[in-house]
Amino acid sequence: MGSDVWIGGGGVICGIGDNLPECIDAFRRMSTGAGVMENLSSALRSSFPVVEVKADNFTLAARAGLPSHISRTALLSLIAAREAWESTGLGDIRNYRVGFVSANTVGGMDKTEDFFAEYMKDPQQGHLHQVVNHECGSITELVADALGIRHHVTTISTACSSGANALMYGSRLIRNNMVDVVIAGGTDALTRFTLNGFNTLMILDTESSRPFDDTRKGLNLGEGAGYVVLVKDELSEVLRRGPWCRLSGFANANDAYHQTASSPDGTGNYLAMKGALEMSGLKPEQIDYINLHGTGTQNNDSAEGLAIDRLFAPHYPQVSSTKSFTGHTLGASGGIEAVFSAMAVREGYIYPNANFTTRMKEVPFSPVTGFSEGNKIQHVMSNSFGFGGNCSSLIFSMSTEG
Repeated sequence: MGSDVWIGGGGVICGIGDNLPECIDAFRRMSTGAGVMENLSSALRSSFPVVEVKADNFTLAARAGLPSHISRTALLSLIAAREAWESTGLGDIRNYRVGFVSANTVGGMDKTEDFFAEYMKDPQQGHLHQVVNHECGSITELVADALGIRHHVTTISTACSSGANALMYGSRLIRNNMVDVVIAGGTDALTRFTLNGFNTLMILDTESSRPFDDTRKGLNLGEGAGYVVLVKDELSEVLRRGPWCRLSGFANANDAYHQTASSPDGTGNYLAMKGALEMSGLKPEQIDYINLHGTGTQNNDSAEGLAIDRLFAPHYPQVSSTKSFTGHTLGASGGIEAVFSAMAVREGYIYPNANFTTRMKEVPFSPVTGFSEGNKIQHVMSNSFGFGGNCSSLIFSMSTEG
């Protein structure tokens, strides 16, 4: 394989901000995004808080420059991907061999749900343009077309590890000289199907979620999109302000314990983190901060905590879950958290874990509860652990020096 892969920029839209600067400001102000759903129509509206992007589809469509009948998943994707590209200063996208690797889990299901509401009343009703982009890959293709990307377009859908796996795939494309640049990350919009499904699993919290807290009762669903721009080594000096950091290591493991749960001892989590460290050539004590998967469910937090204890004891890095602010954005989470993690290396940020009060009994460490900046951070790990035991870890590093 080829040389280093750098993070050249990033973009985010989620329930705490319409762009990356707004999200960072929300962390500073300890302003979490959970609240009563406004844009999604659901019988569970009063039962569970969600973390919605604070804009309706018409507003998002106008900002994206797409018709309002396009899926919210695609609108969020295009807004974040454009911000990511513009942050690099690389200029005209047509001047490069560019790949787009985008993750999602719901595709255009939001519009399909609207179609069936009309169709079930009368089989002659409902607009077919609401269902033609139902599947996950169609969302990626819509956004790639809008961005003008032609060289390589791929969709990843591996549940909650999807966004992180998109970065892994994009890095391999660059290392094998298939493209020069990759916009990689993920997107997902809230849907009734998702909300009802997680409610059936009984892992939604009726209050704001409390990741890694002993009183945790479940997750809050969120929506959004997040992308980084991966660039080959030769382009690193062309970037507007130089590269943010380097994607120094990654790994994917699958413990295959259960369709919707991690193994109780965190086997897959441990193997993913261990593999990422081995690829980066780092020792556990060199990791300065971990952006936890941290969903707030009993199983996930316990499994991740035990795996961290097994791998990092007695030198625990600072840890926190940004999902306490953004909610669990499913296929988008790995992309959003990759942007936050890359910024942590670039700016020395440590993000807070909101709503934390009581340390989990299972582990001897607690998450960070306040935002700080200007920290000396060389290496950050970001964890994304999905259904079916699909576990992924990424490592972002300041330089080529370990």
